[in-house]
Amino acid sequence: MDRNVLHAAQAQAIGREGGGRQGAVTGREYVASRYLKLFEALRGQLTVFSGMSHRYAAGHFAEVALFTGVAPEFIREREIKNGVSLDQEVARRLGHRTRFPSLILGGGNASWNARGVRLPAESRATQVFKRLFLAGSPDDEARELRRVRNGQSILDDVGGQIQSLSRKVGQADRQRLESFLASVREAEQSLKQDEQWQKTPKPKVDYPPPTNDFGGAQLIERSRQWYNLARLALQTDSTRAISLWLGTQERPEITGVSLGHHDASHHGQDPAKLDQLAMIEEAEMKVLAEFLDSLRGVAEREGTLLDRTAVLYASNLGNSSSHDNNNLPILLAGGRFQHGGHIAFDSKDNKRMANLFLRMLHHMDIEADKFGASDGVVGEV
Repeated sequence: MDRNVLHAAQAQAIGREGGGRQGAVTGREYVASRYLKLFEALRGQLTVFSGMSHRYAAGHFAEVALFTGVAPEFIREREIKNGVSLDQEVARRLGHRTRFPSLILGGGNASWNARGVRLPAESRATQVFKRLFLAGSPDDEARELRRVRNGQSILDDVGGQIQSLSRKVGQADRQRLESFLASVREAEQSLKQDEQWQKTPKPKVDYPPPTNDFGGAQLIERSRQWYNLARLALQTDSTRAISLWLGTQERPEITGVSLGHHDASHHGQDPAKLDQLAMIEEAEMKVLAEFLDSLRGVAEREGTLLDRTAVLYASNLGNSSSHDNNNLPILLAGGRFQHGGHIAFDSKDNKRMANLFLRMLHHMDIEADKFGASDGVVGEV
């Protein structure tokens, strides 16, 4: 059984070679692309998928459903009815076991709760490290515990008032109040969990606290910093679910790159822009390979941290230049999956990505008949 799930999203597509699609054969003997050559040492512990998507119409707005996989009719540019994201479904089922039900890192629109409400991300690595590993003074801890208990008492009062009010209003207002009351219940549960963990010492790690929250131009160092924090959080069992959004529209500080990431991604098949984009994406994939190797280097019972963690890496765009949301670049690493190297589905009639999400939930011993717009389960891994 996998213990953890981490999904990471790029702001742009992984690119012309990132999905392993360029002349690649299927199975474990696939011909490694420029990017996938970085993962040769991990070949037996990852699967690259092609011919998979959510079947959404072209547009950047599909980012909001990358990890929810809701039906296409629910994703419209100005009217979005979203569902729960993969990380939050895991958090809902397993989050009570750890100090943090989930971590939402980097930015973007990757995480959504069961009511389809976007959850904010933490964009400052310095603050995430502090929350995870730095203990306050006894006075600080006592003050935090009082804050938690005061919050619980306020929510008790608010919840009672809402229930009383809901009996006096019409159906439409009652539905709004019930939705708000559900949020209050979630907050109550979170505060109860906070109180429990407030009495438990934070784990100690042999790692220096970050002193810099890298900006957009420092894409690679920022990505490496987030990956290091994700590894520490999983290693200390501080959480079982992590969502990480990566990317920038700025010009990354990469040798030889003179274009902004966004500009290079809208290449229009211009060879010069494609070369720039390839340099950016190759650097990003190198950092991902480093992260996976670092998970493999952490020993856990009967294996490694990589063996216990399912890492899903993807983009909402198959072709960033045309905003095409088909044939997405998808990489699944780690866990105890029967990794198949390169698995290719129909490039014109894509396999639903939500079927892979359902497979991942089952692999974590989470019972579910459906997830998002799934119409089956990916059985190839």
